[in-house]
Amino acid sequence: MELTDYQAKYLAFDLTRRCSSDSLEKLAGTVAGAQVDLNPHQVDAALFAFNSPLSRGALLADEVGLGKTIEAGLVVSQQWAERKRRILIITPSNLRKQWHQEMSEKFFLPCRILETKPYNEAIRRGIFRPFDNTDAVTICSYQFARNKAGDVATTPWDLVVIDEAHRLRNVYKPNNIIANTIRNVLKACSSMMLTRPKSSSSELAQHQRHERALARRQRLQVRPPETRSASSSARTTTASRSRACRRRRRRRASRS
Repeated sequence: MELTDYQAKYLAFDLTRRCSSDSLEKLAGTVAGAQVDLNPHQVDAALFAFNSPLSRGALLADEVGLGKTIEAGLVVSQQWAERKRRILIITPSNLRKQWHQEMSEKFFLPCRILETKPYNEAIRRGIFRPFDNTDAVTICSYQFARNKAGDVATTPWDLVVIDEAHRLRNVYKPNNIIANTIRNVLKACSSMMLTRPKSSSSELAQHQRHERALARRQRLQVRPPETRSASSSARTTTASRSRACRRRRRRRASRS
C-alpha cells in the first residue's frame, strides 16, 4: 500500500509526538506491535516507571509468574522507540537466554548476549568499547558486569534493567563484592530493578498450611453429630482391637 504525502506526514507526527508520562497513549505504539496479552497491573507498572523520570529509576516487586519481564519489556520498548537505545539488562546467568527470547519474540527488539567470547572478538576487531552499542539491547550476567565494571561505568546508559535484584541485598556489607561493584558503576544511571516481595516462599508455604488446617477444622465443625460419633466409635473399636492383638502376642511369647 502506497502512502500519500499527507498520510506519511500524519504517521510521522503520530510516531514522534510527546505524551505525558502517565498517559496510556505513551504505550500505544509499543503495545500495538507486541505479541503479548497484557494485564491491567502490567500496564500500571509500566506507567509507574514512566511517571518518575527524575527519580533515576523504579523498583517493581511482583510475585513469581505475574509478568515482571513483560513490564520491563514495555519500558524497554518505549525507550527503544524514543531512540534511547543504550540499554543494558543485568540478570543471573541462567536467565540470559530467557530474556533474549522474551525481548526478541514478544517485543521484536534486537538483542545480544554479551559474554567473554563475543567481548574478546569485538576487541580483536578493534571495537574497544563492546558495551557501547545502539544496535541491540545488551544482556549480560551479574558476574560479567562485575568483571567488566570499567566498561560498564564508562558507557552512558539510557536505561539499566536489573533482574532478580534481591540478590543485591546487603549491599552495604563489604563482603558483597558484586552488589557493591554494580551499585558504584551504575550510580548515575537510570535503572529499573525487578524483584519479588519480601515474603519468602517458606512464609507462603506456612500460610498455605495454616489455610488447609483451618479448612479441615471447618469441615469437622459442619459434620453432623451422628457422623462424628460414628467415626469416633469406629476409632475406639479399632484401638481396642489393636490392644487385644498385642496382649495375645505377648501371651504366646511368654508360653514359648
